[in-house]
Amino acid sequence: MFSSSRVISSLLSWMLAAFSLTIAFYGLANVMPAIGDFRLGPFPLVEFRASFFALCLTTIALGMVQQYIKGKTHGLHALISLALMMVMLYCCWSFYQVSSELDDGMFLFGANEMWIAVLAASGALYFCWRVWGIPVALLGVVGIVYMATGEYWPEPLQTVRHDVHETLAQNLLYSLDTGILGSTFAIVITTVFPFIILGAMLEGIGAGDSMIRIAFHWMRRTAGGPAHAAVLSSGLFGTVSGSAVGNVVGTGVITIPMIKRRGFSANFAGAVEASASTGGQIMPPIMGAAALVMADFVGVNYMTVIVAVLVPSIAYYASLFAMIVFESRRLGIQASETVEGVDVPVKQDYLNLMLIFVPLAIIVCLLLYGLSPSGASITALAALFPLSLINPEIRAKPIKLLQSLQVGGRTFAGLLMAIAAVSIVISALSATGVPVKFSVLLSSIVSDSLLISLLLAAFCCIVLGMGMPTLPAYVTVATIAIPAMEQLGLAPLTAHMFVFFIAVGSAITPPVAIAAFAAASISGGGPIGTSVQASKVGIMIFVIPFTFAFNPLLLSVAQSGVPFELVSWLWLVIKLVVGILLLATALSGFHAHKLSWLEIVGRLMAAVMLFAPGVIWDQIGATFALLLWIWHLRCDIKIIQRLKGVE
Repeated sequence: MFSSSRVISSLLSWMLAAFSLTIAFYGLANVMPAIGDFRLGPFPLVEFRASFFALCLTTIALGMVQQYIKGKTHGLHALISLALMMVMLYCCWSFYQVSSELDDGMFLFGANEMWIAVLAASGALYFCWRVWGIPVALLGVVGIVYMATGEYWPEPLQTVRHDVHETLAQNLLYSLDTGILGSTFAIVITTVFPFIILGAMLEGIGAGDSMIRIAFHWMRRTAGGPAHAAVLSSGLFGTVSGSAVGNVVGTGVITIPMIKRRGFSANFAGAVEASASTGGQIMPPIMGAAALVMADFVGVNYMTVIVAVLVPSIAYYASLFAMIVFESRRLGIQASETVEGVDVPVKQDYLNLMLIFVPLAIIVCLLLYGLSPSGASITALAALFPLSLINPEIRAKPIKLLQSLQVGGRTFAGLLMAIAAVSIVISALSATGVPVKFSVLLSSIVSDSLLISLLLAAFCCIVLGMGMPTLPAYVTVATIAIPAMEQLGLAPLTAHMFVFFIAVGSAITPPVAIAAFAAASISGGGPIGTSVQASKVGIMIFVIPFTFAFNPLLLSVAQSGVPFELVSWLWLVIKLVVGILLLATALSGFHAHKLSWLEIVGRLMAAVMLFAPGVIWDQIGATFALLLWIWHLRCDIKIIQRLKGVE
């Protein structure tokens, strides 16, 4: 006999699946291009946003109840979730009614609308707290308080007097431009949503295991072996998932134990996986949700973003390979032909790679043709359904396709709660004029120092990125800091790309590094130790943004603010490669043999000179690096001769 709790849990699972599938199909229908006379969407904006948000919050609330039945959360949270769900469903209905009246003419906002808006925002922040933790939700709380009490704050944060009823009602809920159902919400559901569903499909069709087996097979002759395989597989997997933590969990359970068995420490094993997984968000063509939003913010097509990020992303993964090489040398780890615990790939594994590369190729080709990102991703998704039958596991259980859509729906419902919190912050900033004030204040403090402005923006990104997804961190900092960065001469694309990279890197930055913490839970290493090690292994994700901020040519597109010149671009790439080797050897403390502290300091100085703007610094840095290299090789020759003399 089944217990009542198991029956209820099963019913909730089916309800969650139904709601998740409804989110997936309803959302895709709204952004799906018309095929001849056939059209499911788009639906009217007011109707669609209200109903879509209602579906997402219902999915989250029922998920909380299911967690309580399984004993994973307190009953009070489940009760509050159900109560807030009912309240917020009424708020969605109120949004629909009031917004419809606004279309017909003027509407006077009173205390009733204000409290409904506050309730809707509070419910969204509660669900955000339960899904993403306290940091993201706290930002939203501060935004609401600031909107309501800004006129009483000290200068320079003080705002002008305003009607609190109208300000809170409009900027929290009743607007298609601001608030939790505003323009940011629109960008995410029309641009990011199809990619979330596509990523869930690509993860669920069974190509991940094949990719890991192939990566281990290809990297078997390198000393790093499993560590290099983790970088390769996480890079490929990350461009599909776009989630650092999801990438760690998806590939780390296999790669991290293998890296430890090769002889690396638990902290280093977790750091490699966390750094490689984090880089998936900057790996084209899909990248993470923040990259899609960035294209809309900057006003460029998504293909421009892909081209701009190509060299920096390849350089980042090359730096991970280099760090592993020199760490292997330092530990004296030798290559091994066999990898225990991983099967040799068979023909089916290589066929399964088509399930990843064909959809990615479709997206790139359609973007080049001029199709929108959402149109390209939906086309790739449509092609993936018949293509998935290549995998015998899918042919045996086609239901896995629907299960993947369900996972995508639930994933997006959770993401939308974070977007609601960020939308509140953005509304508070725009309503109170903080970005303009911050820009003026920053300009007065730093005068014409671009470096200080970039350091402040990077600090804000890292602080805001602690414990929260990349997208909220990026959007919040972009709203505040980028106007000041543009005033100091950065092109919009370059400024946004800088913030995007640092926001991605916050996932491995202590003290709250969510990707490193996830990796530490698998490796058995210390969370802080793993995050410190990850920051060292993935150091280039922080260095590269400063490099292209001072040398925008590295982004390879005209929108970077600098016309493309092949010779200058090649010189930049060469400097980047040399800089990567200098940093990798310095941070590992090993090259051909152990480095002295003077050599380590010298290599770090040479790397800084190479990355700094200006021909003179280039020449000094290149000369210094060459002298250090020659000196090290000369010492290495002497060591070899001494050993031969002993023999």
